[in-house]
Amino acid sequence: MDKNIAQNRAELSGKLTNVLDSRSLTNSHKRLADILTKGMTILDVGCGTGAITRGIAEAVGPNGRVIGIDSNPSLIEKAHRAHGGIPGLSFETGDIYNLTYDKEFDIVTSARVLIWLSDPLKALKMMISATKIGGRVVISDYNHVKISWEPLPPPSMLSFYTAYLKWRSDAGMDNEIADHLLEMFQQSGIEEITITPQHEATKRTDQEFQTRIGLWADTASSRGVQMERDGYITEKEFMAAENEYREWMIQEAQSLTMYMLTVEGVRKSNKVKDSLQR
Repeated sequence: MDKNIAQNRAELSGKLTNVLDSRSLTNSHKRLADILTKGMTILDVGCGTGAITRGIAEAVGPNGRVIGIDSNPSLIEKAHRAHGGIPGLSFETGDIYNLTYDKEFDIVTSARVLIWLSDPLKALKMMISATKIGGRVVISDYNHVKISWEPLPPPSMLSFYTAYLKWRSDAGMDNEIADHLLEMFQQSGIEEITITPQHEATKRTDQEFQTRIGLWADTASSRGVQMERDGYITEKEFMAAENEYREWMIQEAQSLTMYMLTVEGVRKSNKVKDSLQR
């Protein structure tokens, strides 16, 4: 699969960019928050607008070093504007498939990134190469097939979601990557692998319920335009999905659970296993 197709489909637009700004280290990358210590060097791959990356920099302190990297120049520019003054923190535009670092970081991490790639194994190989011997690779990601709404949203949203998963998989993206990370880590030679469930659950009694469950209305609005362009849905269909879902959010929705795992392990070897190469 052409990596450019996946990259074009992954590019954020519209209301979805607001989701990046609302994330934080403690709320959105909990396992990483638990293992950070002062003075660490961290590479955050696919950092977006830098909201989580800022939290990483604050956790490791001014004697640490944190680099956020993303392929989208406009997101990096926004990260610079919002967080550029934090000591020890810098942002760079770069390609996850062509990281230039070699054994430089105590932790190399990504969150909700590999699910948007057509060759996540190659990306993992690059992340391992950037990790010091004895350092850790920490990846959090979803299995979109295991999403759980209570009760089920309107048929228009379920139809949109089915088309959304196909639109992604046809570009070579793995909708179930959370459950494939363990095997990828094992193939790559990473050791001391641990898995921490990090499912993102929200229920009606939560303060941020409408915002968090509204993610899929925003997805219909933003991704729908791309999916129509690519022939997977009509404007009428994705607009109905958004509008009917928003009404359901207010009237009926009780909970949403996004299935997510954090998989981490230690780089013990100087060599990244060739088995990663396709």
